[in-house]
Amino acid sequence: MNASTNSYGILVAALGGEGGGVLADWLVQCALRHGLPVQATSVPGVAQRTGATSYYIELLREPQPGQALPVFGLTPVPGCVDVVVASELLEAARMVERGFVTSRTTLLSSTHRAYTTLEKMHMADGRQDPQRLLGAARAMARHTVLFDMEATTVQAGTVVSAVMFGALAGAGVLPWPRSVCEDVIRASGKGVQASLDGFAAAFDEARQPSKPEPSVSRDALQVLADADLPPALQGDWTARLQAWPAPVQLLAAHGALRCRDYQNEAYADAFFNHVQGLVAASTPASDAALNEAVRHLALWMGFEDVIRVADLKTRRSRYARVASEAQARPGDIVRVTEHFKPGIDEVAAVLPRALGERLVALATKRGWMGKAHVGLHIRSTSLWGFLMLRGLAWLRPLRPRSLRYAQEHETLAVWLGAMRQVLPQAPALALVLSGLPQVLKGYGDTQARGRLNYARLWSEHVVPALTGAVDADTAANRLRAALQATLADPEGKLNTAHRPQAAAQPIFWAARPTKDAPTTTGA
Repeated sequence: MNASTNSYGILVAALGGEGGGVLADWLVQCALRHGLPVQATSVPGVAQRTGATSYYIELLREPQPGQALPVFGLTPVPGCVDVVVASELLEAARMVERGFVTSRTTLLSSTHRAYTTLEKMHMADGRQDPQRLLGAARAMARHTVLFDMEATTVQAGTVVSAVMFGALAGAGVLPWPRSVCEDVIRASGKGVQASLDGFAAAFDEARQPSKPEPSVSRDALQVLADADLPPALQGDWTARLQAWPAPVQLLAAHGALRCRDYQNEAYADAFFNHVQGLVAASTPASDAALNEAVRHLALWMGFEDVIRVADLKTRRSRYARVASEAQARPGDIVRVTEHFKPGIDEVAAVLPRALGERLVALATKRGWMGKAHVGLHIRSTSLWGFLMLRGLAWLRPLRPRSLRYAQEHETLAVWLGAMRQVLPQAPALALVLSGLPQVLKGYGDTQARGRLNYARLWSEHVVPALTGAVDADTAANRLRAALQATLADPEGKLNTAHRPQAAAQPIFWAARPTKDAPTTTGA
């Protein structure tokens, strides 16, 4: 007899070493104890993360009268699976992609991630977005039960197969009572109590899911823990992160640590306030733009000036890295010479704003800007060289009064206002605008070119979009193309359309002596 019309299919997606085979055996034993014909097959997968195996269990919904034997399928058929249980979020997404999760399917999955080889090999952040994976699962399944099975597994001291078994029983998708499952676990004779504890915890979670309380992702908590912050400060930062999406939590944790290291705790608090403003203005459609905006905000607030450069060059960790790269052995003498070529703009950048502006104005009037430089070779491993650089680094408390600080934060405030305006209205434009600070880099000539490029892109593409002169989609496309061209050719050597305009240079006239002019000689 063909069992397709009366059969019930359960697909288990597990990684290697997670006890997927044990779970399949438990399900078979439960079906036999309940008098249901059952069949189980397994399909080993490729070793992406210690191997992945799919287990397919097909059984009848109720005992079959008479002597007729059902005919079960050996492999799951897309669109014909009733229950899918996955031990990891990406495995659940694979089942969705292959068509096993449909409007007839109950999907039970862990929300934790075990990263693939490709994700780990990526040169940048190659991780899959968990929110997209969760969204796809909820959109495709008839019913979903999603919780962190790994955390439940660790708490119970068992393996995830017992937790998956409890989730299946608690979700009400098994045609036998809970007692049958527990009897089968006891009959297995190995790790019985731990398996029963994990089973019970998952059963309760699936039967009555706990309310998702505001929490901080494990990655963000680990970042704060590794930073060895004072307990009070760590608790305050953790509380601030709770209300934000997990990707923002991680970026904000890194950004706050960067701002604290760059200036002080008050500066990190200002960073948090800026992030809060961006989060409040964002919508689910602008999540990608929000993440990019937070990332570039952290980089921008840690802009490079001579104070920062001097600080980084005189850190113990930097000397240890240089010695390691030079393959110096214990007792070897390593001398490090720093090459600097400061100009008037770099000197003015660290001066108080009023004094720095007067110096820039005078240098511009006299034609010194971009021409007057002093080449310095400072041996930072010598006493005087080290003290000279540390003297610059010790100017950090005075940085908020400097010209460069004022310029950066005035521009930053305008960018933040524009981001808050476009995040809820034009996600595509917000995503491109979030990357605009990339053109602001370094210090000296590099920083000056970046500011010119930024001003040009802002006036030509951002202002028309903010004022409504150009629709958001058109503005996003134009700004994206212009930004890519500028990043590829920041000095305008290849494309004159993106070449920064040369600054005006003063001309000085001097009278030339005539032939009849009297001359004097001296003995």
